[in-house]
Amino acid sequence: MRLLFVRHGNPDYEHDTLTEKGEREAELLADRLQTEKMDYFYLSPQGRAQKTGQAVMRRLGRTGETFDWLHEFTPSVTLPESGQLHIIWDFMPSFMQKYPQLYSPTEWLELPFIRESTVPQGYRAVCEGIDGLLARHGYVRKDNYYSVKKSNRDTLVFFCHFGATAVVLSHLFNQSPVALMQHFSAPTTSVTTVYTEEREEGIASFRCMTYGDVSHLYAAKEPVSFSGRFCETFDDPTERH
Repeated sequence: MRLLFVRHGNPDYEHDTLTEKGEREAELLADRLQTEKMDYFYLSPQGRAQKTGQAVMRRLGRTGETFDWLHEFTPSVTLPESGQLHIIWDFMPSFMQKYPQLYSPTEWLELPFIRESTVPQGYRAVCEGIDGLLARHGYVRKDNYYSVKKSNRDTLVFFCHFGATAVVLSHLFNQSPVALMQHFSAPTTSVTTVYTEEREEGIASFRCMTYGDVSHLYAAKEPVSFSGRFCETFDDPTERH
């Protein structure tokens, strides 16, 4: 089975929709995907993801199913030092160094400022959501892997968000989502491709083949959005810190 995770187009966050650039990106994405074999479409309920998905599905005369757990992952924590609310995919490097448990697949959830927040509940909802959907398609979670009830080569497409994708991938790969959020960035309308591997009969794992691919933007000479990134050098005031 193949999973395609598509981040929405360049966002207008204030109105939860796409900018003009985002709409161009979505159409270029549709150009790219219209010849792909895609069997099922799943969407975040948020407008920017819906519009991106619709640009693709409209070309194909297809519809998709919306899941609330594909919503952008926004639970906040209260930072120990400042007492400020903060999203978990925007920690400073010095903070990550101070709390190395954030890199652990299990210990990150036990940190007091994580445990006492809404993050565990939100994380559990996403994990249960993707596991429930994969079970519908023949792959049932068992410990750290998946029991294969019905192997297949279907393609599932998810139109969602950077944070939501990071949480799903962390669950599939048994990694800390915080580590993925801190060290990867998926550009707008990028495509991340994950396959099942059944190297032992009846036992499936997942492997990422491409992450954040925007070849459709490069081919059309459409600039890649900076959305989701931070300053390349500290002395650049034009890029967010």
